[in-house]
Amino acid sequence: MGIKGIASRAFFDKRDHTLLRIVNQALEEKSAASAVQQSFYPHFHPRGIKELAESRGLRVAYAMAHLLNSLEVGKMDERLGSLRSLFHEVLSIGMGPLPKNTARVLLQIMKELVRARGDYERQLRLAHDFRVVAFGKPRVVRQHLRDRHLLEMPESWNQLAFDDHVHDAYTKGRKSSTHLIMDAWIKGIRRLRVVYYNFVEPKVAAELLEAARIVGMDVRIGVEFSALFRDRYVNLIWTPRGFADSQAFLCFLAEDNVARFMQEGRKVSAYQQQFVLRALERFNEYHRLEINRELGICLAPLDKLSFMRFVGEGQMSLLHLGAFIHKSLLVLMQEKLAQLKQIHGQADEKEKQEIARMVEVGNGLTKSAIVERFLDPAANPDIPNPNRPQPGEGVPELLKLTPRDIIGQLTSLHTGHRITLNLCGLAEEDVLEILYQCEGAITRLEILNLKEWMGGKSGPIARISSLQQAINDGNIITLKRQVSGIIEKIRLAEPADKQDRLEKLEEILHDLLSLKAWYAITPLKSRMGSDSTGRQSEVYGMGLAVLETLPRQVQRQVRRENGAGRMILPMHITPLRQHTYYPKTNSLFCSSRVRPLISFWGLDRFLCHERIADWQIDDKFIGMAEEGNIVTLGGVAAEQGNGLTLEPEKAPPSEAGMSFRYLNTPLKYVLKVLIGFIPAFFTFVHTQDWWLLAYFGAVIWFFATGIRNIIQSVLGGGGIKRSPLMKWNNFVSWERLTDSLMWTGFSVPLLELVVKTWLCRDLLGITTATSPVALYAILALVNGVYISGHNALRGLPRGAIVGNLFRTALSIPIAFAFNALAGAALSSHGVANVNEILQKWAAIISKAASDCVAALIEGTADRHQNLVLRRNDYSEKFRQLMNLYSQLEVLYPNAPTDKLLVEPERFERGRTEAQDLEKLLFVNALDMLYFWMYQPRARIAYGLFVESLSGDERRLLEYAQKVLEKKKEISRLFIDGMVGENFSRALSFYLEQSPQYLKDIKELSLYMQMKGTKA
Repeated sequence: MGIKGIASRAFFDKRDHTLLRIVNQALEEKSAASAVQQSFYPHFHPRGIKELAESRGLRVAYAMAHLLNSLEVGKMDERLGSLRSLFHEVLSIGMGPLPKNTARVLLQIMKELVRARGDYERQLRLAHDFRVVAFGKPRVVRQHLRDRHLLEMPESWNQLAFDDHVHDAYTKGRKSSTHLIMDAWIKGIRRLRVVYYNFVEPKVAAELLEAARIVGMDVRIGVEFSALFRDRYVNLIWTPRGFADSQAFLCFLAEDNVARFMQEGRKVSAYQQQFVLRALERFNEYHRLEINRELGICLAPLDKLSFMRFVGEGQMSLLHLGAFIHKSLLVLMQEKLAQLKQIHGQADEKEKQEIARMVEVGNGLTKSAIVERFLDPAANPDIPNPNRPQPGEGVPELLKLTPRDIIGQLTSLHTGHRITLNLCGLAEEDVLEILYQCEGAITRLEILNLKEWMGGKSGPIARISSLQQAINDGNIITLKRQVSGIIEKIRLAEPADKQDRLEKLEEILHDLLSLKAWYAITPLKSRMGSDSTGRQSEVYGMGLAVLETLPRQVQRQVRRENGAGRMILPMHITPLRQHTYYPKTNSLFCSSRVRPLISFWGLDRFLCHERIADWQIDDKFIGMAEEGNIVTLGGVAAEQGNGLTLEPEKAPPSEAGMSFRYLNTPLKYVLKVLIGFIPAFFTFVHTQDWWLLAYFGAVIWFFATGIRNIIQSVLGGGGIKRSPLMKWNNFVSWERLTDSLMWTGFSVPLLELVVKTWLCRDLLGITTATSPVALYAILALVNGVYISGHNALRGLPRGAIVGNLFRTALSIPIAFAFNALAGAALSSHGVANVNEILQKWAAIISKAASDCVAALIEGTADRHQNLVLRRNDYSEKFRQLMNLYSQLEVLYPNAPTDKLLVEPERFERGRTEAQDLEKLLFVNALDMLYFWMYQPRARIAYGLFVESLSGDERRLLEYAQKVLEKKKEISRLFIDGMVGENFSRALSFYLEQSPQYLKDIKELSLYMQMKGTKA
């Protein structure tokens, strides 16, 4: 019986099946959003009122499904909308100390879940993983990062992770711009340069830049041109810079002279793509028949129109053609393999060898192998190679220009740009001559192109890097030595253009001052990229990172696993760590009375400023090194081939999910508690004589721990003044509670048996009668070390580990006080042998004291974390509100904005744009209403946030929430599908709670005014 049988009751939750059903419904577009919902959803907060309409799992699944379903070019708005919703939702899900890494894992799991459609068992495991990872437990998140070949990134998101050469679906890549940006963020990339060939479409640039803005990534657009140099082409990448925003860049592309230049680039692309179509014809005529003979299959001629549809709006390339051929071949090869398996058992030895050969050939016909063997210009010498200069009138004008000519035209379009020279196939003499020819206009060298480097096509990187460093140093002696060495090399060689080269190099040797001057102010920097397309599993994928900027445990992991699907490249960058101190505005230490005191001791820098750490690199000096520090973020396939083998197919791992990892949640909670309770129970039975402690000591111990966790959760989430809609158990994390109970169970034999009995009483002679302070100090110290140890094992933040270590010091006097109180109470009731009784209770007293301190400290920490989250939520909504106000000011320049808000009839008389803005005000106010009633510590956070605003900002915020009085209009939007089809709960909440909310807000506003007047 499969997972969906009896075993599923023990191993998966109903919520796993529910999430899976939601995902598949989204894939089938059964839960497609209405036009009204699509227009409003990006403006709702992920933790706002839409939580009452649709579960977060549904929203994430829907966004990911529609994002991945929009692979075909032409659905840009849908992709961007899905990415925006997905990114905000997943970032808001991530709990715990690793929110960004949790979000990365959740995105990757949801991608896999969507793509596993049709495999119910795998989808079910992924659905369970999604829910478990969402708790944000560091150990779980890190395990899933490793399982999915992702490196943990610092939560400050300051890692040096980049890729200066990637492609999307509009050239030869597989992914649309939006998909590319999402995958880059999942890998942890912060800087990306996307390269296009010969031209860039404005709509493509718009999608790429908007997607990058959504995820906060630094993205540059590069356009690669081929320039004529010594009877061959060299590649230059033009990166326009200096634009205020993406709209300014799009306006630049729309300029007449730029549009004309891009049109010339389109002619080059059309010319180059003719080779691909000719290669397809050649394949049909000749290579196809060769494959048919080798494999004994019947591959029909491939259709040109089908191939063009396969490419979509990208620029046709041999990679596209190789993937298209491979797709058609793989089906036939799999069918042939099934036939060969049937006859293999009865075949003689010679026939078996022939069958094995056919399978080996078929398995080796990967996409890259097809390109190299059948499509490469070397395999089709009768077709003119567009990558080599060709005679004739059909060659576009751009392909007749030298590097200097092309750069001259690019400079006339826009002076603010960077030019990168691709070093593929270039020697140091070529680089030197091109740099001199262009008179310092080339500002970057692509010192490493990962795809070309792995293919052995890179130039002599070490010697070129040495030349680059000599130029940047500006040392004429070193530079002269470099150029002289290049001249000597040419003299000893016999190139066809030897004499002309020597003349050019001699000219450079006599003009080294000019070469030095060109790069004196703007040094010649380096760039590194993967040249990733997402189509070749044989080479490392997108992304590079500087090892020292990653967490220390990741650095150790990478060095340990070097070569196992990931690689440390022999390139070295020296990262420079810098710290920026931003003044705090709302800190107690920054007040005019306190700051002079802490300034005297030099503490104001730390207490009155927030320190932000970042990394910078001196990319003038990036070169090869024996011990590099650049690690690949993308992987490479462990096994190359098509998966064709004569070996029997392994049964699908349907029982792989039958592990503790996939137990359903209630059963897992029970097992955790039992795992901890059993050693605690038998320890008390073994060490105690009094029946109450012997049989109920473990119960008392667990009760104290459970109550402590509940108190700290309620204290951190809402306390006594929590919303009436929130019950105490809404704040309790049962996952956290059962983990605490499991670990506290093992502390019983440690404290009760090992420390109190064997160490203190038997070995040291320390008891409550001889030295209670020493006894409780030792118990507290050991307990603190134990708690910090299992916190480290669970992967909790360093602050929690250190805090739990030192909290024990605070518990010592409390334990001593509890001991004294218990002793006094027993003595007052005439109980004999008080010291003996207290000795038996010592471990429990110490535990109770520790739990009291923990409840206070951790509850306060939870409270602070919730306040920070709520203030961030309110800040985000306030930014949206101010943006709406700005738009209203533009629409009504002669009317104060506050008048518009207190006189809503102006909206009815106004423009359609103003009415749309009013609806967004509704969205904003509804989210803040939800915060107030449902989110932990929202009411206190709102008060603190309002205190930080100016008087005018407070009034605008108050006016903006009065729009909730327009019940008719807001109710109509709910009915029209503003939050989806399941709007009834959200509508009911709004109608019932908004009057009291507006009253509370008004009272808070009056209180703030009175407080300000008194001040």
